[in-house]
Amino acid sequence: MNKTPDRSWPLPKIILFLVLGFVFLTHALLAEFIGVKIFSLSDLLGWKKDGVVGDMNLTAGVLLWPVVFVMTDLINEYFGRRIVVLFSSFAALCISYSFVMIYGSLLLPPADFWRTSALSRGVPDFQVAYSAVFGQGLWIILGSVTAFLVGQLVDVWVFQRIKKATGEGRLWLRATGSTMVSQAIDSFLVLYIAFYWGADWPLDSVMSVALLNYAFKWAAALVMTPLIYGVHHRIEAYLGPDLAQSMRAAAHRSE
Repeated sequence: MNKTPDRSWPLPKIILFLVLGFVFLTHALLAEFIGVKIFSLSDLLGWKKDGVVGDMNLTAGVLLWPVVFVMTDLINEYFGRRIVVLFSSFAALCISYSFVMIYGSLLLPPADFWRTSALSRGVPDFQVAYSAVFGQGLWIILGSVTAFLVGQLVDVWVFQRIKKATGEGRLWLRATGSTMVSQAIDSFLVLYIAFYWGADWPLDSVMSVALLNYAFKWAAALVMTPLIYGVHHRIEAYLGPDLAQSMRAAAHRSE
């Protein structure tokens, strides 16, 4: 008598799935919302704005995207490409739905007292400030979601190609290498769609900002390489050698 294969997941695998997915989705959403702020990296690091350094401006979202790509690599390592695509699709849907809800909130008529409730803090009209912060343009949303999905798919593909070539070793190479390639695409594509197509920026301006954003992400990916090893070590200890090995093998076979 044939037995049906046991497709149930052990509890440690379920918990890891939920934790990695939660961190992935949370940082993807937060990166979109805080990305409306442009901050001065020069001021943050105390660099003088002279003819050599200049004013180095970045979107606040670049602080969180490296975490998203690290989570992508860890999910890919233990669950495979299909789960990464699943989480990426969920994230894109969540981002799109969140922006729809935000636009709906912008259309709600503001209470008169609320408009002037922040006068003491230098905000003459709260509705105008609220709309300016949350009312991102359609091209920015389209560019961001498109770049995110394309970047994720490229990250998965490069990660698996490197893993097939190098085997189980050299985690730093497949994690950092896939992140470098995917973040390059993400950095340029989002600005190209949002500002070259959507706001008629000159191409040299788009390239300049994109290069600076990518340089920051590239540096962040290198800095976070020891973190990847640390998290990987903790996951291995949590799962145990047998379960960890079987999950990595299953993730590799699913490609």
